[in-house]
Amino acid sequence: MRPGTAGTLKMAFFFFASICAWYSGYLLAELIPEVSLTSAVSSIQRISEKPLLKAPAPKRQKCDHWTPCPLNTYAYRLLSGGGKDKYAKICFEDELLMGEKTRNVGRGINIAIVNYMTGKAIATQYFDMFGGDNSGPMTNFIQSAPPKSLLFMVTQDDGASRLKEDAKKVIEALGSKQIRNIRFRSSWVFITAKGFELPADIQRENINHSDSARNRYSGWPAEVQIEGCIPKQPS
Repeated sequence: MRPGTAGTLKMAFFFFASICAWYSGYLLAELIPEVSLTSAVSSIQRISEKPLLKAPAPKRQKCDHWTPCPLNTYAYRLLSGGGKDKYAKICFEDELLMGEKTRNVGRGINIAIVNYMTGKAIATQYFDMFGGDNSGPMTNFIQSAPPKSLLFMVTQDDGASRLKEDAKKVIEALGSKQIRNIRFRSSWVFITAKGFELPADIQRENINHSDSARNRYSGWPAEVQIEGCIPKQPS
């Protein structure tokens, strides 16, 4: 066979194969309904649009603890105020006893009294230690707590300027190691009990003094906090 003839046959075969491929595609498109094609495309799109599986958000714990308290215990968290807009908080069993939202927190020493047997708040009050003579009324308020009470104390702004000796003695008698060290605008938190002893491993107190070289806020130190779990009274 001549070289020219062989080239012509190859071209003819290639052309014939192209025609057959096109015709086969045409017949396939005619035979498959348009609805089926649309449905298939939509299914592929829906698969691609399905959200990715995500790990569930961690469960919120009482008083925003990182881990839950054991059974038959009370959860608590105390946070002092910081600066002008960071309000003090007292949380007990996931109930905000004192804070900005409850609108019962103020400058000075904020105190909440809780019935240890029932876990219910008895009284809350703040005592301005910068303006007015409130050291005496605060002393009476603390002494009015009945036996089997939990007492929570946190500062907001200044809790020291007009704090008198009688109040210091009462708080010191309840176990405070820092009440005599508290100074102007010190951040201070304290938990204590009346009529029974708290477990020895519970952190009872925390303090941070105002220092112009270290203050987090202009004129105010950083907040301090303590949190934990108090065993309930055995039934």
